[in-house]
Amino acid sequence: MTLSLKMLNIDLKSERYMEKEMITEKVTPWYVLNSPEIGQPFQDFYDACTKGGVLDKKTRELLMLSLASAFRCPHCTETHIKAALDAGASKEEITEALLITAVEAAGTQLNWAREIYLKYLGNSNKG
Repeated sequence: MTLSLKMLNIDLKSERYMEKEMITEKVTPWYVLNSPEIGQPFQDFYDACTKGGVLDKKTRELLMLSLASAFRCPHCTETHIKAALDAGASKEEITEALLITAVEAAGTQLNWAREIYLKYLGNSNKG
């Protein structure tokens, strides 16, 4: 079964998505135009990470989706869901990647909260 963005409830008509999809020629990112000495090496690094390496494209896209979700970037999350689908990821694989992201984010939050809790309230283990 081939999945579509519609099946995953991604709004294909959102202005943000349509704007990205309508651009067919290579566009120089704003950060390269405004700071080429730093922006271009960043873009080169991004290109190397998204197009090469030992990880296959599907794995790379699932990782990028996971990070986009953890960093709460809606545009990036939509982009990487689409790219993961294009790379052959199933709805179940995408769901699992997002759930793993959520559980890791929750664990990180709990550990951070524990450190602050202990700093101000001390050890309150019952028993």
